[in-house]
Amino acid sequence: MGWQRYLDDFHTHSPGITESVLSRATHEGRTPYDWLLDGVPQLERGPVLDLACGSGPLSRRLSGHGYLGVDGSAEELALAAARGAGPLVRADATRLPLVPGSFRVVVCSMSLQILTPLPEVLRETVRVLAPNGCLVALVPDSGPLRGLDALWLTGLLTALGRTLTYPNDPLLGPRLSQLLHDAGLRPAEDRRRRFAYRMRSAADAEVFLDSLYLPCLLPWRRRAARRWLHAAARARAQLPVPVRRIVAFRTG
Repeated sequence: MGWQRYLDDFHTHSPGITESVLSRATHEGRTPYDWLLDGVPQLERGPVLDLACGSGPLSRRLSGHGYLGVDGSAEELALAAARGAGPLVRADATRLPLVPGSFRVVVCSMSLQILTPLPEVLRETVRVLAPNGCLVALVPDSGPLRGLDALWLTGLLTALGRTLTYPNDPLLGPRLSQLLHDAGLRPAEDRRRRFAYRMRSAADAEVFLDSLYLPCLLPWRRRAARRWLHAAARARAQLPVPVRRIVAFRTG
């Protein structure tokens, strides 16, 4: 199964699952969503495009800034609408039905790693950004880690028999700066922060496992990962959720 078909199926059957984890992952009492908005230097100027908005967790925070949410999943958008998010548009991130230069800010939470082809997504983002407008994005990362993080992660990855990888990992590495420049963006910030997902019950373990992108995972591997996460829940473990924040400005 290709990545795009896997993603379509994933979000059809599990809308809101990413929000379920990130809304409970904290650093000093704040979530990754709070941290994303901390990185927007001109939020008061609006309007704001929430690219790959999913279930709309940012909508309430941005409702007074000319918010528009865009996503390719009908199920994610239906959940967002049911929760009062909006306005919302269903569209491909490489073909946005939006006027050029119409947004001062584009935010994108935990999606640049899977939106393909990424160069086209970034060029389309620049097209709808006003001059000197900014892109603020969160993507998963491998660190920082601390304490028992390595123990819990090693056990999970051993059970899964794989690392957690995404289609755009090669582009989000050392090539990112050039990729941003080629799209018409000037990199301004690249920071990392560890958030903690606190495990208290078997249900917490199930939510965390369900939130992971795991195409072609064998059933016995999933069962092994479930057992490990249930053990982590019994131990009241804090699973690390390392996040990277990227800020870039449209040039010209």
